Amino acid sequence: MSFFSLLLLAALLPSSARSEHVDMGIINGTEAKPHSRPYMVSVQRKGNHICGGFLVSEHFVMTAAHCWNQEDKLTVVLGAHELPKSSSDLGRKAVKFYHIHPMYDSETLFNDLMLLQLNKTAKKSQRINWIPIPTKDKDIKAKPACSVAGWGKQQTSGSRSKRLMEVDVSVMDKRFCQKYWGKGYSASRMVCAGGQGGFCQGDSGGPLVCKGTAVGIVSFTDDKDCNSPNRLPNVYTKISKFLPWIKAILGSME
Repeated sequence: MSFFSLLLLAALLPSSARSEHVDMGIINGTEAKPHSRPYMVSVQRKGNHICGGFLVSEHFVMTAAHCWNQEDKLTVVLGAHELPKSSSDLGRKAVKFYHIHPMYDSETLFNDLMLLQLNKTAKKSQRINWIPIPTKDKDIKAKPACSVAGWGKQQTSGSRSKRLMEVDVSVMDKRFCQKYWGKGYSASRMVCAGGQGGFCQGDSGGPLVCKGTAVGIVSFTDDKDCNSPNRLPNVYTKISKFLPWIKAILGSME
């Protein structure tokens, strides 16, 4: 079976059955200070966490396109830290519209981003706020100190975390990513990061945050070995590449 066939298989299977590359937990991380990342969102199906996401405005959550199948009815939980406690008494909101990028390819995971339009406006508070995204398309230089957070697995064979975890990561040289992932990597549409920490199952859709700005969306890695982010580069969708489309969707609410 080809690399791309495996990616397609992974995208179509339920998250519990996936064995390659998608729907990725935080490796070698620590528990985040409660509500220190007020933009973080739990994307849920039937009340169960399936992916991360992040608020980019009062109306929209950004996440990965592969987190949604057309038959799914998703909800999002805002202002969460410990999911079992927060999902029932904090900001659960229904999704009104699913804006999946028109060029999303479920086989290659190119253009892996989606905007979830909320049925009710998110209101800023100490627990809920949105995060800036880039204002123009430009390369992300290697080695800046960035971070990723989520409620996913903390090791390849482990269980998902009930509390939000976080870890510092470093952006990797795109030539290294290209060498490792080959045709599965697009230097113009993706960015790699790694180091001592990274993501695993359950973190897809969360943000790669550099200097207070969300620059990437958790997309894929090899979830047969989430434990080695220093050797197996984690791949994120590069947000700045898609600014015209993002601005058009966000602007529709102005």
